[in-house]
Amino acid sequence: MSSSAAPARTPFRVKADSIEACSCRHGCNCQFEGFPNEGLCEFIIGWEITEGRFGDVTLDGVRAVLVAKYPGAIHEGHGHVVLFVDENAAAEQVDAIATILSGRLGGMPWEALAGTIERFEGPFRKPVQFTRDAERSRVVVTGAVELQLTPFVNAVTGAQKEVHITYPQGGFFWNDGRIATTDMMRASYGDFALEWPHRYAATAPVIWTNQ
Repeated sequence: MSSSAAPARTPFRVKADSIEACSCRHGCNCQFEGFPNEGLCEFIIGWEITEGRFGDVTLDGVRAVLVAKYPGAIHEGHGHVVLFVDENAAAEQVDAIATILSGRLGGMPWEALAGTIERFEGPFRKPVQFTRDAERSRVVVTGAVELQLTPFVNAVTGAQKEVHITYPQGGFFWNDGRIATTDMMRASYGDFALEWPHRYAATAPVIWTNQ
């Protein structure tokens, strides 16, 4: 290798379950026209890694939560982001998650999102609860984040409805999202705060890799 060649990147591949909610109304206009319903974008996304490696570091079972506020659409930038990683994660696992989400080593969607972030805080180590239960999934960061999903119901029969948004050729965050709404969606940490109950929510499997 010549001295001018680019340094090798640490390879990573992560499979995780994702639970998310945002300030948009049901469906999330960003999914269709690229701009949020309310003119701003505020969201919570939690993950539990089912299978993952960052170089020689195993990431199986690690839980993390990202909360973010953008004054406009995400692609317009100026984002304020706070990252929490479960306190049970080892130091090298925390570092790996923070590095992946920074986008510095490539890999979508984080490589694209990196340039939209103006202020990044964390990772902060706190207890993270992650309950995977389809439209009743839940994410809690003790003292900072509470997200509780609830299903849609048929207005006539009261029966629970299953709704999906799918991207047959691949989506930005995920390919097949199971859509719900929220009973509770709030975050507060330092000067960061958001609260948007009864808005868009989704669960989905995700894959991140820079290979």
